[in-house]
Amino acid sequence: MSVTIRGLALLIAALALFGLLSPAQAQQAPAAPAAAPANPPVLNVLVVDVQSLLQNSKSAKMVRQQIEQKRSEYQKEMSHQEDLLRQERDTLQRQQSSLSADAFNQKGREFQQKLNDFDKNMQAKRQTLEKANAEALEKINEVMLKIIAEITKERKANLVFSRSELVLFDQGFDVSDEVLQKLDEQLPTLTVNFVPPVASNAPNAPGQTPAATPDQPAKKKK
Repeated sequence: MSVTIRGLALLIAALALFGLLSPAQAQQAPAAPAAAPANPPVLNVLVVDVQSLLQNSKSAKMVRQQIEQKRSEYQKEMSHQEDLLRQERDTLQRQQSSLSADAFNQKGREFQQKLNDFDKNMQAKRQTLEKANAEALEKINEVMLKIIAEITKERKANLVFSRSELVLFDQGFDVSDEVLQKLDEQLPTLTVNFVPPVASNAPNAPGQTPAATPDQPAKKKK
């Protein structure tokens, strides 16, 4: 299950009920006000800056670096293909007067197919980056939540807030630095997996539809 930053905040907030309510008590509305317990639980609050952790942890920085490097590679590749298509378009326009109408229309259809393939290839690369980034952040979130749960148990805390949900609070409640240290220890590196999304009707390699270029005409459908 994907864990977004917002979802992580909700999961952290769910830790607030540790040790306070049993499942039966949580589902049953009391008929009359319950008597106050003889020893009410002491409120122990923790605060975590989730956004800062996703910016400053070693694994998060490594993910951003890999994503930007792959994006640069994709942009360079697509820019080259775009230049080739532009050159082919100009050549086709110059040949219009020397070709029969049928021949020109056929070349026009083939060129349009190449444009369609180029667009599909560009979309696939964008989806690959989005998918890779989301999966990498999910791994960081999973380790982060585990660490927060461990610290919550160690400190016997019964309420944990995400920093983004608060306006003012005592900085003594903030355990972000401790979480960051443990996160860097447990997940110092993270390799991003760039797997293209699987296309249901892709005739090429699974999960990838490479664009046709002027040197590689698009195959006609049988």
